[in-house]
Amino acid sequence: MHGLVPPHPGPLVAIDAVGANLGVTLALGVLVAIPTVVIAGPVFSRFAARWVDVPAPERMIPQRPSQELERRPGFGATLATILLPVVLMLSKALVDIVVDDPTHTVQRVFDVVGSPLIALLAAVLVGIFTLARPAGFAKERISGLVEKGLAPIAGILLIVGAGGGFKQTLIDCGVGRTVLEISEDWSIPALLLAWLIAVAIRLATGSATVATVSAAGLVAPLAADMSTTHTALLVLAIGAGSLFFSHVNDAGFWLVKEYFGVGVGQNLKTWSVMETLISVVAGGLVLLLSLVL
Repeated sequence: MHGLVPPHPGPLVAIDAVGANLGVTLALGVLVAIPTVVIAGPVFSRFAARWVDVPAPERMIPQRPSQELERRPGFGATLATILLPVVLMLSKALVDIVVDDPTHTVQRVFDVVGSPLIALLAAVLVGIFTLARPAGFAKERISGLVEKGLAPIAGILLIVGAGGGFKQTLIDCGVGRTVLEISEDWSIPALLLAWLIAVAIRLATGSATVATVSAAGLVAPLAADMSTTHTALLVLAIGAGSLFFSHVNDAGFWLVKEYFGVGVGQNLKTWSVMETLISVVAGGLVLLLSLVL
């Protein structure tokens, strides 16, 4: 989603920058994403499990229902609560596309309710009424669960914030701009150039979104003489490159490390390699499609 499939903000920015067709990009993005997910997911996990053998964290292991839990929430209510933030964020993206007027009341409302923080907060509040209350939890127990849930995420928030701050420091120092200026003299095919530029900026700044935006701005003039299909593939090449090798100045790297309780080396062998595999496989599929479409 982050690199290949609209309506994620990264691909949307690239689509706008190079003038690609949203529908064609979405269709080709899904086509590229499916085999990429298969290879970087279940296939790669067989090897990753041999490299890094760690027990599942306690919070990731399903607990047996307590005897005190006499009733359970319905499946529909549970599914709706889980999907609520996704629906809100996707609705915001669709409204941005359809309305396309920042002053319009509808778009302003969805800009608020569809922002990640508000969408996730809404899911927590709705979950109290759709999950906790139907399960028979009293007000005191719900309050205790909310308080207990704050402690485990404190360390994650601190480390993610530090990683994001380091990334922003590199961006403010002009590392991304330097990479863009150097790449102007590269003489290679447009799709490969777009992928390599996105890779270079990703490695320098740690941000996939910054890599997507910067690379799209640089290669946008190359899209002037491209067909609709190849313009869409240009967007996907940028998105694929932006995912290359998540490392220590990527906030997501620290989020995954802390959440799964692995070391830095272990995270590099699993998460970072997986991200690189996604980038390389998706980039290769984009180049193959460019030869047949």
